[in-house]
Amino acid sequence: MPGSPLLLVNDLSVEFSTDSGNIMAVEGASFRMNEAETLAIVGESGSGKSVTALSLLKLIPSPPGFIRKGTAMFSDRNGIKKDLLKVTEREMQEIRGSHISMIFQEPMTSLNPVFTCGDQVSESLREHLNLSKKEARERTVGLFEEVSLPRPAQLFSSYPHQLSGGQKQRVMIAMAISCNPSILIADEPTTALDVTVQKTILELLIKLQQKREMAILFITHDLSLISNFANRVMVMYQGKIVEEGNTNDIFTRPNHPYTKGLLACRPPLDMRLRHLPTIEDFISSAGKPSGQVIGLQERKDSHKEIYAKPALIEVSGMSKYFTHNSSFLFGKEISISALEKVSFAVYPGETLGIVGESGSGKTTVARSMLELIPPTEGRIFYNNTDITQISPGKFKRLRKDLQIIFQDPFSSLNPRVTAGSAILEPMKVHKLHGSGAARKEKVMELLKLVGLKEAHYFRYPHEFSGGQRQRICIARVLAVEPKLIICDESVSALDVSIQAQVLNLLNDLKRRLGLTYIFISHDLSVVRFMADRIIVMKNGKIEEIGEADAVFTKPQSDYTSALLAAIPVTKIKH
Repeated sequence: MPGSPLLLVNDLSVEFSTDSGNIMAVEGASFRMNEAETLAIVGESGSGKSVTALSLLKLIPSPPGFIRKGTAMFSDRNGIKKDLLKVTEREMQEIRGSHISMIFQEPMTSLNPVFTCGDQVSESLREHLNLSKKEARERTVGLFEEVSLPRPAQLFSSYPHQLSGGQKQRVMIAMAISCNPSILIADEPTTALDVTVQKTILELLIKLQQKREMAILFITHDLSLISNFANRVMVMYQGKIVEEGNTNDIFTRPNHPYTKGLLACRPPLDMRLRHLPTIEDFISSAGKPSGQVIGLQERKDSHKEIYAKPALIEVSGMSKYFTHNSSFLFGKEISISALEKVSFAVYPGETLGIVGESGSGKTTVARSMLELIPPTEGRIFYNNTDITQISPGKFKRLRKDLQIIFQDPFSSLNPRVTAGSAILEPMKVHKLHGSGAARKEKVMELLKLVGLKEAHYFRYPHEFSGGQRQRICIARVLAVEPKLIICDESVSALDVSIQAQVLNLLNDLKRRLGLTYIFISHDLSVVRFMADRIIVMKNGKIEEIGEADAVFTKPQSDYTSALLAAIPVTKIKH
């Protein structure tokens, strides 16, 4: 059970200086952390969550950031109290790691790629605990065992790129707990992970917390993630704490419209809504927005119409093998199967969902279908034409019909090209929409269609939010009037509220323009909201395929059941 106060933060305010003046990132934040409790901070990007945590460890970049005012009284295990905001840099170096440690969101960028995982954890032990090299190695292997890493002795000598995302995050956890801190700050530690890996990481943190009696400050934008994990929840919006309380109270009786919106943004598992509620719906309305439920008969009628048509695209026996050398120069060539005899069809007007963990073959299916990575074997028929047999010139002309939206909108856009030019470029390539003036007019039309303004035509990618950038990518795809759009993890990098907006947009565009989607994601609740049918993939093979609701309610494979069991379930009702 949570004990006495370990950290008392009072009136914390943090500003960042910009060319247009100072911006308040955190304003008047006051909260406490008790011994051995889990306090969750939730909110969207820009709400002040991470800045609050980084300020406690003096890790905000200064300049441009600076702490305007406030105190943060921390009591270590020896009963010594210090104001974290007033200590010297030398004192803070002692506190970091030894008393308060942090797990960052992206483990790949947090680990040094030129040092082994073992050496990076050992360095922390030798720095803070003055252990010998041998003692640090033994302690590190023990930590790897504690965080349930396979083959801990071997992984000591492994480099970060040789580990999976979940394994890299376990290395970061081992490093964070190495000096037995009083407080562990976990900043979005599971955002980029599959639901099954996410579940194991959360279970690991609970186990470590109980064993080591440490407090956890857990930062996330997803309220459903911490419903059965946190003791208390603190909701931040535009740099301010708008609500704080017991987890059960926050989930069952939220008071602030922003909290209600965060809870409602996730697709529900017990019904199918036509339109997901968004934060704006709650902030702008006094009452709770009503999401129209799609009835069973309406869905049956829709499917009857969709599947009465001939297939738009058929994949038959598609396989993909990658080869690599077993050693750097003269090693034996090894063949790895990424896809094995995959077959399925997609019908006009359908949304076909593809789910599975990382490495299951989801993205390989998408890229092989579009010949971005040519399949090793198999046939792909588009409107009864085998596109694996046509010439490159013909396939180039066909590309306008088959488009893809990638996961990261920022890396999908050229930072030196304005949004309008990015949307206009594919029109030029495929000689669509006539003259330059007509094309520009079409771009303006597309910007409005995806919920942007004409003024956005002249702005560059860095001037947009993540959700706005993804809207630009959607507009660019629509510019060539495609028949099929593959959405490859296209909302996984977005906050839940922005995610809801983009999902609503995709469904609206589907109805208005008669589009067909292949929707790829590791988030099963999102796929169910979008999909008519679902393919479940594992190790490059199709594990299960069926109507979306049937796959959720009556899964046919143990693997599908395990994926469904890993979905975080909120306690609030829609």
